[in-house]
Amino acid sequence: MQKPIPALFMRGGTSRGPFFLESDLPADVAARDRVLLAVMGSPDKRQIDGLGGAHPLTSKVGIVRPGTTPGVDLEFLFAQLQPESDKVDTTPNCGNMLAAVVPFALERGLIQARGDFTTARVLTRNTGMLCDITVSTPLTPEGARAVAYEGDAHIDGVPGYCAPITINFLDTAGSVCSGLLPTGRVRDTVHVVPPAGADFAAFDIDVTCIDNGMPLVLLRAQDVGCTGQETPAQLNADKGLKARIEALRLQTGQLMGLGDVSGRNYPKMTLVCAPRAGGAINTRSFIPHVCHEAIGVLAAVTVGTACVLDGSVAQGVARLPEGARKSVSIEHPSGEFTVELELDPQDPQKVARAALLRTARLIMRGDAMVPAAAF
Repeated sequence: MQKPIPALFMRGGTSRGPFFLESDLPADVAARDRVLLAVMGSPDKRQIDGLGGAHPLTSKVGIVRPGTTPGVDLEFLFAQLQPESDKVDTTPNCGNMLAAVVPFALERGLIQARGDFTTARVLTRNTGMLCDITVSTPLTPEGARAVAYEGDAHIDGVPGYCAPITINFLDTAGSVCSGLLPTGRVRDTVHVVPPAGADFAAFDIDVTCIDNGMPLVLLRAQDVGCTGQETPAQLNADKGLKARIEALRLQTGQLMGLGDVSGRNYPKMTLVCAPRAGGAINTRSFIPHVCHEAIGVLAAVTVGTACVLDGSVAQGVARLPEGARKSVSIEHPSGEFTVELELDPQDPQKVARAALLRTARLIMRGDAMVPAAAF
């Protein structure tokens, strides 16, 4: 017999996946992961036997529980699955799925609406990051308050308009790594040694290794023979480029204190070049082996942070507004993503605040049917 597990299928930002109450999943981590793999249909390229969308952006799961410490309303555990892998990775954050946490909690009654707008403090258990998330909760015709999904906010990478969701990150530096600059330097020159059997020669490249919510390696597109304007399909088809980037990723993972990252979804690799559409910088982000159709939320925050650091690989490429508070527009393949950064007046190399706008939508509610063998 299959076992039903209550779930809400939700889009958060430019990602989507099922959300569960932690109490509805097995407490044992190994059993939980077997259930999540069965729910998503992994490992299988098409994920034909599950809810996964055959892409890393649609192979994500949200797990939510009430806050367990004073001042924290909700706790969120993000799980990244891959179509063809049997691994469930709960070490990185996902700022896109984060946008759906408060709507989910309101739908499931974990918290109650607090007026026309409801703000909840959320702890991301993956990395210990705190943020305040504000959603619209107007009165319904029946006199109750409910999450508003329709509105006038648009984010690139998602069609149409929805109600805005504001995320104010409180402590993103060093989310996974030891600090904002895990190598201790704003720029490193890496000598990349090809693995056995590779068809490329060793090369040197300047990078910025940084973690302001997401471990990231920034490199100039021109340094790997790209313009930075290629489509994700073109970059995904370039096996030679991907082999060089992966070799670089493995070495920078060691430099960043992350150890062997061959089986991990981070650090993400981001190519940068001068903006082409009026933004601050243009990006192509690998997550980590597939080029993103847009850019992840926390990757955008981290790229924006690199833009304001003197000496980073973004210096001389990024075009930034004046002032301590900067709206940094990150261009990506399907549009742009604006991050608001506020610099510490006592230390212009430190970001005191990062905020952004996302949207979310409840797509379906019901039960995820899990084969008994998964238990």
